[in-house]
Amino acid sequence: MSIFEYNGSAVVAMVGKNCFAIASDRRLGVNLQTIATDFQRIFKIHDKLYIGLSGLATDVQTLYQRLIFRHKLYQLREERDMKPQTFASLVSAILYEKRFGPYFCQPVIAGLGDDDVPFICTMDCIGAKELAKDFVVSGTASESLYGACESMYKPNMEPEELFETISQALLSSVDRDCLSGWGGHVLLVTSTEVQERTLKGRMD
Repeated sequence: MSIFEYNGSAVVAMVGKNCFAIASDRRLGVNLQTIATDFQRIFKIHDKLYIGLSGLATDVQTLYQRLIFRHKLYQLREERDMKPQTFASLVSAILYEKRFGPYFCQPVIAGLGDDDVPFICTMDCIGAKELAKDFVVSGTASESLYGACESMYKPNMEPEELFETISQALLSSVDRDCLSGWGGHVLLVTSTEVQERTLKGRMD
């Protein structure tokens, strides 16, 4: 079993019309044993920028703390929030720096840039970026997430429809993966508000 599959995870981000949604499962396990059912994988960087970290839970928390530290330094120096594209480059650089003993994480970055244009990207554990215009996925349930998102996604969805689509994609995908699941956590971000919702899924 790969170290990336040790704790199990599922993270997905999807783009709508001047908005985006990012969602994750809530399970923390050790191989097939479930340890917790309220584990946080999506973290706020600032009001319009979020990161979801799939992979090894200890590295998820360590990497998040490093990213918050670097973003606060940027805010002090520049007196503004980081743009999503800049933040993606920062994450990539931090991961590549540790390429010979990497953080076992696969980040999903989602944010609203200039003129509220949504930006999403994912990368592997050494920081190779993959940009997308529709959706990105990572985690142990990524294969079934790709299938569900491919069939459910359509461009320029309004926020409420986007929430429904990403929720259904996440729930149907984690049911096909025994290492992730136990409900979901969805953040829907528009230019004016952030909605945070918890999904109830199969508890097995």
